[in-house]
Amino acid sequence: MGRQRILCVVTVVAALVAATPAMAQRLSLAERVTKLENAANAQNLDAGRSNLEAQNQIVELQTEVRSLRGLVETLQNEIEQLKQSNRQQYIDLDARLARLEGGAPAAAPASPSSTAAAPATAANAPATGPSSAGAAPAATVDPAAEDAAYQAALDALVERYEAADSARLFQAFIRDYPQSALLPNAYYWLGESYYVTQNYELALEAFRTLLGQYPGSRKEADALLKTGYCQIALGQRAEGETTLRDLTARHPGTDAAGKAESRLRTLALENR
Repeated sequence: MGRQRILCVVTVVAALVAATPAMAQRLSLAERVTKLENAANAQNLDAGRSNLEAQNQIVELQTEVRSLRGLVETLQNEIEQLKQSNRQQYIDLDARLARLEGGAPAAAPASPSSTAAAPATAANAPATGPSSAGAAPAATVDPAAEDAAYQAALDALVERYEAADSARLFQAFIRDYPQSALLPNAYYWLGESYYVTQNYELALEAFRTLLGQYPGSRKEADALLKTGYCQIALGQRAEGETTLRDLTARHPGTDAAGKAESRLRTLALENR
């Protein structure tokens, strides 16, 4: 019996000794798995933080973009308001200067030069014809209505870019106010209304009427420039070059003369 007990104890001890490495190995694997899980959790946590930071940055960038867009829109609105203000100031100045320089009523049609330029225009701008003979005395003209008619015609061209409507309104102004100090300007802008739509023949007639009936007008240099442009566009190149040279000689140093010189240089290069 004593031997059997000893043998049992020895067997148990041997079994325990044999099982110890396996248990130790199992514990080691468990620890490794735990470490890997902890590492994975740490990586996931870092990745989550990185994603959160990236999302925050995206939100901030989107906010900045919206802010910049709003700023751009504000600046665009301010620029457009400035443009409109500048146009309005120019229009007002244009009318005031025309009145200051036109102290005497437009009686120039009696001059010899007017008869050379007027025939072609009379067919398209009847304002200087029959209506002038039966026109009401200047004293009966309503200055406010005159200004409003001129302003409406100029706004159609400068503000709304409606050249056809502008031409019609300027023709009506010339017909209805034949003694207006604004007639030289009206003829010039009538020509511009035709010019921007490439109706060069009618534009040329309007500019020639201005040059013939109102010599020395503040619009003379610009009218000469556009006269030369129209002639060149109509295939009258030699006449156009002569007109541009005449402009540079009569109005040196003006913006119109500078443009004429530039056009003449371009034409000279084309001849090479």
